[in-house]
Amino acid sequence: MARLHEYEGKRILSAANVPVPPGEVAITPEESRAIAERIGKPVAIKAQIWAGGRGKAGGIRFANNPDELKAICKDLLFSELKGLPVNQLLIVEKASPRQEWYLSIMLDRYSKMPLIIFSARGGVDIEEVAKTEPEAIVKVTINPFLGIQDYTVNYIVDKSGIGNEHAAQLKDLLEKLYTVFTEYDCLLAEINPLALDESGKLIALDGKVDIDDSALYRLPDIAAFRDSLPEDPLVKEARSFKFLYIPIEKGGNIAVMSNGSGMLMSCIDLISKSGMTVGAALDLGGGATAERIKEAVRIVLSNPDIDTLFISVFGGITRCDEVALGIIEALDEVKTGLPMVLLLVGTNEEE
Repeated sequence: MARLHEYEGKRILSAANVPVPPGEVAITPEESRAIAERIGKPVAIKAQIWAGGRGKAGGIRFANNPDELKAICKDLLFSELKGLPVNQLLIVEKASPRQEWYLSIMLDRYSKMPLIIFSARGGVDIEEVAKTEPEAIVKVTINPFLGIQDYTVNYIVDKSGIGNEHAAQLKDLLEKLYTVFTEYDCLLAEINPLALDESGKLIALDGKVDIDDSALYRLPDIAAFRDSLPEDPLVKEARSFKFLYIPIEKGGNIAVMSNGSGMLMSCIDLISKSGMTVGAALDLGGGATAERIKEAVRIVLSNPDIDTLFISVFGGITRCDEVALGIIEALDEVKTGLPMVLLLVGTNEEE
């Protein structure tokens, strides 16, 4: 899944004519000040990290003048928030909404259709609302052959109690959000909060867009954005071979390799329950050749904390003899004496 930062999600929403407040990204306090001067109004300073509850954790703050802005940027920029580094700040015009709603479209695997989720109780407390007042959350599926229909919007308006006067504007916004969802192969397109301002206009104060990795071959702008972000170099290198490398626990000494996320997670769970620590995992995917296996072993052993390798492969499309050959080639090339546990079951396991 390709997760976009808020500013990139808003760029996509804005291109679809979803109203968003003006703003720009800064990586220095000086840039922040220049952006605020261009906006010319009180601003919101928003840390760009992939984490929920950012506002409650102090990642969204407000400044009415340059001195306040400078102090906030100095405090936030290059700090750590919810365990994640803050390398970018989004500076936007401060909003004063009359109401804050929640709106999203997600891929619902149960109905196998896009699912609209709406609540008139949006904002930072939406997770708590979902837990304590589930009746305040309205859910309705979208028939992909029909798209957003009047009856869909009327149902949302009636169940949420927001008033029929907002139906036309809500439908227009839903159609634009659904266009983003389909054109970008989204797993999630979320606006929280969706603000109703004093004039009755709906504005997307925040935007979250998660895109299916499988669609990135036809979305070069999104692929380039993902690759431009600060990231573990081993994650990027593994991606170049179509592997998924996952840092697990800092200082962990065991690397786990497998050909499937379910088996990978099961192996990690079993190792952790035995009191040992997994530092990294690598998902080989299907059909791995000896050459690719060799590269996978090399990548995980590039992590200096790793001193033990655990490989568990079920050979279906992936042949066990290819895996074994790739491991032998990798160990000859790396010339390592690290202990390794290997389990190969399935196609050509005897060979």
